[in-house]
Amino acid sequence: MLAYAARRLAALPITLFIIVTLAFAVVRSAPGGPFDAEQSLPPQVKANLERAYGLDQPLALQYARYLRGVVHGDFGPSLRYRDLSVRELIVQGLPVSLTLGFCALIVALAVGLPLGILAARRRGSALDHGIMGLAVLGVALPSFVIGPVLVLVFGLLLHWLPVAGWQGGNPTYLILPVITLALPLLAYIARLVRGSLLEVLQSDYIRAARARGLGDARVIWRHALPAALLPVVSYLGPATAYVVTGSLVVETVFALPGTGRYLVDAAINRDYTLVMGMVIVYGLITLLCNLAADLAYGWLDPRIGHGS
Repeated sequence: MLAYAARRLAALPITLFIIVTLAFAVVRSAPGGPFDAEQSLPPQVKANLERAYGLDQPLALQYARYLRGVVHGDFGPSLRYRDLSVRELIVQGLPVSLTLGFCALIVALAVGLPLGILAARRRGSALDHGIMGLAVLGVALPSFVIGPVLVLVFGLLLHWLPVAGWQGGNPTYLILPVITLALPLLAYIARLVRGSLLEVLQSDYIRAARARGLGDARVIWRHALPAALLPVVSYLGPATAYVVTGSLVVETVFALPGTGRYLVDAAINRDYTLVMGMVIVYGLITLLCNLAADLAYGWLDPRIGHGS
């Protein structure tokens, strides 16, 4: 497994190089520029700004300069937030996104796993149908619908929770965005656990365990659940990357100063360097999360030969 992890880590720079190249081409091919929104700028001032940021040079030269800076950990200055560099913006926003994402992941696992197990144990009952119905609803409703509904009910009508802001990481400001981000993930986990557990419970070794007189709880928790968690582990790799990097809508709805909100603003305002910096960070997080999920999958199922 260590050799497999080493090979995957050795391939990371190549994958990131491909991501940077494709992102650079896509960003620069988009219509408009970072200074087009400033209609009051005289043409000469706009030309001076482009010269100052190197945007008047050929694309190949801009690409080579950007790659050289990335290798040295320099993502360049932000074209929108001109008093800050891209690295400073990432350092400011990434802790917020990481906190929001991992809290949502913990909530999803803490609620989704028991619900999936309970639905599998009560297969065909009203409880099973109710849990799966709520899971389908959680999957179907997008975050931009769930968030405003929670704000309307718990913030504006009941006045129980704040509806926007960060306030230095005050936990009460995290409750609504965490629930909004966790609900779709929770629903997927509950459905995966139920379906996988029902399949595992039909296996021969589970029948043998029951024939030896083992109790239902011991059969599920000790023998069936580790095998049933394999699809969940496979899903958690991209899911973890999603809750950390895919909180664009949630951060915008709840006015959180995370990297997702910076990425939305950067894309709208054609802030090339900020978009590229966010893409690199998000790509790295996604690759590492997928690697962790693959290693966990191999640990749960020794039949998988990572070493071959």
